[in-house]
Amino acid sequence: MDDREYVVTLNISALAYQRMYSGDARHILARDMQGRRVRFPAMSLRPFVTRDGVSGVFVLRVDARNKLIEIRRKTD
Repeated sequence: MDDREYVVTLNISALAYQRMYSGDARHILARDMQGRRVRFPAMSLRPFVTRDGVSGVFVLRVDARNKLIEIRRKTD
């Protein structure tokens, strides 16, 4: 299995996420905890949106082709 994980901290306001949701931005570009740039679909954050936006530490798992497999909120 060649899956990789990236840990990113996100703090996206509700207004900024609304622009993404409406199609103005289709991807999120973030830096993981090791300084690597990570790009992933904005829609993958939909389950984590609150009225304040999206914030927290997230684990992104990608396959060998860098396709997003899973995103989850980090619990520890």
